[in-house]
Amino acid sequence: MTAAPPPWFASDARLIETDESYGWAEIAAEADHLEAEFRTAGQAVVEAVRPTTVVAALAAAERAGVALLLKRHKALLPSGKKDWDEGAANGRTSGFSVLLETSGTTGTPKRARHDFERLRGRLRGTADSSARWLLTYDSGAFAGLQVILTALASGATLIAVPGANAADLARAAVRHGATHISGTPSFWRAFLMTLGNERPPLTSITLGGEAADQPLLDRLQERFPNAKLRHIYASTEAGALFAVTDGRAGFPAAWLETGVDGVGLRIRDGVLEVNSPRAMLGYADAAGLSEDWLSTGDVVERRGDRVLFAGRLDGRVNVGGVKVSPEAVEQLLLAVPGVLDALVRPAANPITGHILTASVVPLSGVEEAALRAAIRDASAALPPAARPRVISMVENIPLGSAGKKKREGAA
Repeated sequence: MTAAPPPWFASDARLIETDESYGWAEIAAEADHLEAEFRTAGQAVVEAVRPTTVVAALAAAERAGVALLLKRHKALLPSGKKDWDEGAANGRTSGFSVLLETSGTTGTPKRARHDFERLRGRLRGTADSSARWLLTYDSGAFAGLQVILTALASGATLIAVPGANAADLARAAVRHGATHISGTPSFWRAFLMTLGNERPPLTSITLGGEAADQPLLDRLQERFPNAKLRHIYASTEAGALFAVTDGRAGFPAAWLETGVDGVGLRIRDGVLEVNSPRAMLGYADAAGLSEDWLSTGDVVERRGDRVLFAGRLDGRVNVGGVKVSPEAVEQLLLAVPGVLDALVRPAANPITGHILTASVVPLSGVEEAALRAAIRDASAALPPAARPRVISMVENIPLGSAGKKKREGAA
């Protein structure tokens, strides 16, 4: 007999998946089937493509009391081995837990094991059951799962178009009247480009997954003046940490002393570290966390009353013996008037090992020669190794499945 919905699935919650509507009654049958499968196998693995399948798998694994792996990538293990070794993933903790794969934007993806209650520990939804959330992230990503669980717990409607690009999502947002959207800054730039003169009735805008730059925050506030704007800081390993709601890039430097929302923050060797009650239990193939403080891998700079993000530690590039951050250079280009979007990447060079190249999306109507001159002027403030040596004007910046720009060649 089909079980009642879990407590984190409100009775009036709905999922609109590629224009088909689902409630618990439609998802329950898949959950029953998966529960039987998980109990037989003693483990739970699903391809995290469709949000309805992810929701059914969560309910099934919770009832079966087994760890659930939400797969986003192809098998990470050598050929001939099991895709997932239950002993490595779940042998140190019994019962239900959730394994999430990192995006792998700058390296090999890892699998982080989470306690489900911790995973839901900082959900900030809305009690308004009329809210309509647009899912822009992978269903099996940490950010995607946060959006799904937030919508379901509040009895809202989740709008999903699996495999969609920014243009598809913009059309879905307008067609279904999305009121809440959470996405990466890269997604929001592409969203604004494809939206045209139409606009969904947004009341809440959230940015996450990448550093939120001030020009984009200002652009969103101008385009949607009635929407609450915030950017959140979270990661697959550290969990949901904090949200910034003052409309400014970075976060208040005072939080380094006081902490925020139960999370301790500190800077060590230029990298942000956190002490979070919502962090992962550990990686799937390793013991649990041995330290209270977890390195985020994000390089930060304290400037006055603000802490600003300056790229990933593992994304730095060696240019003639100098370590430079393509993301920090990108932030500078995004602040140049006339630049709508930009991507800075390394390219091989026989003399310096690497050089930086920049792909720039100009605002409509901007004269190219003038924009190139403005970029050269802005880049003059950078050390020579950090100045882009090749600048290409492009129509858009392709995004990966995580809604982030693809970055390659870190060294």
